[in-house]
Amino acid sequence: MNIDLSNMTKGLRPFRARPGARRELEGLPRALLLIITLISASTLLMVAGFLIFNSVPAFRSIGLAEMLLGTSWDPTSHIRAAFGMLPLLAGTFLVSILASLIAIPVGIGCTIYLAEIAHPRVRAFLKPAIELLAGIPSVVYGLFALLILQDWLAGIFGLSSGYVALNGGIILAVMMVPIMVTLSEDAIASVPRELREAAYALGATRWETMRSVVLPAALSGIVAAIILSIMRAVGETMAVLMAVSQTPLLTLDPFSGVQTMTATIAIEMGETAVGSIHYSALFAVGTVLFIITLIMNTIADLVMRRFSEAYQ
Repeated sequence: MNIDLSNMTKGLRPFRARPGARRELEGLPRALLLIITLISASTLLMVAGFLIFNSVPAFRSIGLAEMLLGTSWDPTSHIRAAFGMLPLLAGTFLVSILASLIAIPVGIGCTIYLAEIAHPRVRAFLKPAIELLAGIPSVVYGLFALLILQDWLAGIFGLSSGYVALNGGIILAVMMVPIMVTLSEDAIASVPRELREAAYALGATRWETMRSVVLPAALSGIVAAIILSIMRAVGETMAVLMAVSQTPLLTLDPFSGVQTMTATIAIEMGETAVGSIHYSALFAVGTVLFIITLIMNTIADLVMRRFSEAYQ
């Protein structure tokens, strides 16, 4: 049986969405994305508010100057509790600086080799291998520093114990390198090929092109990668907790035991009475660490805006 559909469809109008309905449908994804963005921003505000709210009692009771400039951290002393953050700040910056001094030359060297020198087959093998280091849990790095690296340092430098700031700096440098290499290599790869070809056409060698053309063009991305990797070192907890003897000393000696801000919170928070001054002081340490991270993130953003170059 043949059915003539042309007769059945006569007089029917094609369906067309109302302009208002189409705008409403298009507005739904936009509204959803706006809600997700606001949730992310509000989460940051809630974390900041949570830290500040719980740290206010310590700042009021102890004093801002004494907490930031105090040279002793001994909250469990039976004579007089001390909540000076300066040893914790010194320990955090000492370990981070040591890690940066090791990781920055190694990371930039690896980046230049992978981006400009390595054969594509070598790059295809080495880059995923380096990026894989970023996926290793920090506790594994901590175990390596705890069981192996500290023995090496004690034997090389004749130390009684290898649980020193240098031990933490080395293991943090290993954790910083994959972040730095990945971001820096992407920045160098984004430099247009025309710039390299123009430099070669003017008679520049490969090294001159890298030094005078490629690296300046990718400077903003490289500096941002360095700052972000340093932020990773400043905020690390578990690896530093296992690699360094947690001794809150005000020192810049790389062969001395130190205590970082993150490790202090991790060690003492579980043994502190909720609502006590010690409890509030730990939140104050977290607040200062949050401000330091915010400042570093702002510096990275300013550097990217200052030195970024747009290519057509």
